[in-house]
Amino acid sequence: MSQRTFNQVWADAQLELSRLLTEELPAEPPRPEKDRVVFFQRLALLYVRYIQIFRQLEKVYDQVVHPQKRRVIRAIVEGVMGRILELKNEMVEKEFSEYHYMDDVLHDLKLTPADIEIPIPRYFISDRSKEIQERKTMLKDMLKMVEVTGGPEPHMRKDMSQEEAIKIIQMWERARQGRQRSKLNEESRNMNKMYRTKDPGEAEIELAAICIQKVWKGYIQRKRAKISREEEMIFLGMAMDPKYQVPCTSEVTAQATEACTRIKREEHDEDYLKSVEAVTNQLRDVEGHDINKTMKEQIRQWFIECRDATGSFPDYPDEEDGGSALIFAEKDPQQLREEIAAKEEEDANNKPKGKEEKKEKGKKDKGKDEEEGEEAGLKMLPSAFLSDLEVGNKTFTDFWQTRNESQNFNQRHEVELIKEEKRKAVEAEIRAQVDEQMRQELAEWKLAVDKDKGGKTKGIAKKKKGSKSGKKKKKEKDLTSDRNLESLCQELVEHGLLKKANDVSLQDYLGDYSYLGTTLRQNDIEPMPSLSDVRQVLSLYAILPLGSQVVHEKAPLIKAILLAGPAGVGKKMLVHAICQETGANLFDLSPLNTVGKYPGKSGLAMMLHIVFKVARLLQPSVIWIEDAEKMFYKKVPKEEKELDPKRLKKDLPKSLKLIKGEDRVLIIGTTKDPLSADIKSLCKMYSKIILIPRPDYGSRYILWKQLIKKQGGVVTRALDLSSLAKISDGYTPGHMIQVIRSVLTTHRILQQANRPLTAAEFVPPLAKIDPVFQEEEEALKNWYAKTPLGKKRIKAATGKEDEEAPAKAKGKDAKKKGKK
Repeated sequence: MSQRTFNQVWADAQLELSRLLTEELPAEPPRPEKDRVVFFQRLALLYVRYIQIFRQLEKVYDQVVHPQKRRVIRAIVEGVMGRILELKNEMVEKEFSEYHYMDDVLHDLKLTPADIEIPIPRYFISDRSKEIQERKTMLKDMLKMVEVTGGPEPHMRKDMSQEEAIKIIQMWERARQGRQRSKLNEESRNMNKMYRTKDPGEAEIELAAICIQKVWKGYIQRKRAKISREEEMIFLGMAMDPKYQVPCTSEVTAQATEACTRIKREEHDEDYLKSVEAVTNQLRDVEGHDINKTMKEQIRQWFIECRDATGSFPDYPDEEDGGSALIFAEKDPQQLREEIAAKEEEDANNKPKGKEEKKEKGKKDKGKDEEEGEEAGLKMLPSAFLSDLEVGNKTFTDFWQTRNESQNFNQRHEVELIKEEKRKAVEAEIRAQVDEQMRQELAEWKLAVDKDKGGKTKGIAKKKKGSKSGKKKKKEKDLTSDRNLESLCQELVEHGLLKKANDVSLQDYLGDYSYLGTTLRQNDIEPMPSLSDVRQVLSLYAILPLGSQVVHEKAPLIKAILLAGPAGVGKKMLVHAICQETGANLFDLSPLNTVGKYPGKSGLAMMLHIVFKVARLLQPSVIWIEDAEKMFYKKVPKEEKELDPKRLKKDLPKSLKLIKGEDRVLIIGTTKDPLSADIKSLCKMYSKIILIPRPDYGSRYILWKQLIKKQGGVVTRALDLSSLAKISDGYTPGHMIQVIRSVLTTHRILQQANRPLTAAEFVPPLAKIDPVFQEEEEALKNWYAKTPLGKKRIKAATGKEDEEAPAKAKGKDAKKKGKK
């Protein structure tokens, strides 16, 4: 598509965004909604519409080559991402569930489940491609060095079990017998040929010809019937035309064009950055002296005017208040003097007020409480991103929407815009320098004028303002201040705590949408989430915040996530996919991985310090804890007591508290047996608990089809995937991969042309594996019901939540009255 097309898509997305902003920011605040279902529907509708805008803007940002437009679009994309996360957080609080089913909303908006799939912005990787490549190279070199220094392990002969020995003997014996039988068969055929001396008669030749004709005609007819049946199925839309199964030329051309556009975009960005630097230097050299001179003259004039109006020189505004920027506001010297004096009075009068004022405040609070009581209901939480979206939308409508770009066909940067933008930055730099000089000059003027009076100079020494927070926060001690980043990384790699993430993407985590979620909930049945729902939730909770610094700082902060589910559902794969999609580094603090490393309390403190320090310096980072339940065992098993799995139980939560909004560090725990852990400690550590179930029928069908193709298999009509998906109920994706690998050997793949795959081939190896039984899944569901969110969900379902809300409000009012 052309740049004009993408500009139009951007305009359409902005139009929809402006409509949403008018709905979310009305002139009069909307009344609280008392019906929880109606309120959730409103949230769900906003959520789906924001996702639609996000999908459009992400594509536009990837393909637009104009560097200045891209910066505006980037800010809007991050604002939309943040708003989606806020709405998701609000939906969780209102529905008390991590998973939401919006079949009715999709039906009303005429959308498919694919339309609300959370896209992962490509700029997470593309904008940091050089940095990510350097880190990968560094990690690869370190791993090679560890392998070299470790040396080859001595070749140890493995002890063979009796069963393995018997299997090997049987295999060789059967092969010997097979060769012997084939030799005997060949000899018997040769003997038969020797004894055939009788010539065939005419009747026998005719019978042979008829037999050949019959076989040939049957083969041809069956082939024609098969072709006609396939054509009929294609005509009815029940099967896909083979020519559409291969990417068509237009698709290939479109992909090539997109790749060329990305290369062009990078070239334009490089030119833009060079131009910014050149324009900034030019402004400093050409206009810097005049700006400096003009500022000084204006400030001196202000000194004199204030002296004439008030009889004394003013105090120079502080840097925190804006410095000389306050002076250039369109106000008289007297007004500025009054403003500064008023501020000083406010600072001086920040003391506890009298009883009368307290009483008045109490009355006001009572009035507010009464109003709140009258307007009880559900309200939207305040947003940190709507103001940013308003600014971005205003920038588009005021400037880019009506801009004539007929002369800028190549979509290069515009120098005049750079000058307007950088002139303000240059003025700010010069103002800081001028402020220092003029403060000194003002002090000299005051000394010269007040010298004759013999008075103390005013305004030279100012009292330091007390810090807003009474308590000083303790800074974390840097135990490795004398070491550089590379040496710390080398140490972590040697101990196996810093690892290379596997090359998998989130789209490789296959699963179908849950189509009956809303229907089941309407009938008071809590549905198990599908694998597609799991993928969506992790995109929101892990990938979007880790990929964007702005989103991570302003959106609801998530420090730790726990993935709970049976073995083989793909928990480990999801951790690696999060690292790959965001370019994050992977640290492994699993209990079994830390055994024997950094012994003692001091060693443990040093290990956590190094891991978290490197994680912050190389952010985004993911700290993975496999078998997270071991850290919070109710009772440690005898065979694991020597491993000390509860070693990190006390210190890791302390390190977790030190993670702030600016630190893009996420702890992800995975567990297959959460029932063995103390649930209170586990929930205190992990703010988000994601339950991953067995795949449902739709997900199993997709998994069998895609995994067989991935292993080199060909899916034909002979392979009944529907039956295979039905009988594999209870089996996880890990089980399916294991079965497919055992069936699709190299020899079997070569035989597919003559003997297509059938469902029956997969049944025997599948039967040898124990599935995840319904009882295990029910036990997981019951465990999840004991988590904080699970308890709230049960209360809401039984109606206790609505009963408790007014009781809590009455309790609060009673407490307030008691205090007063």
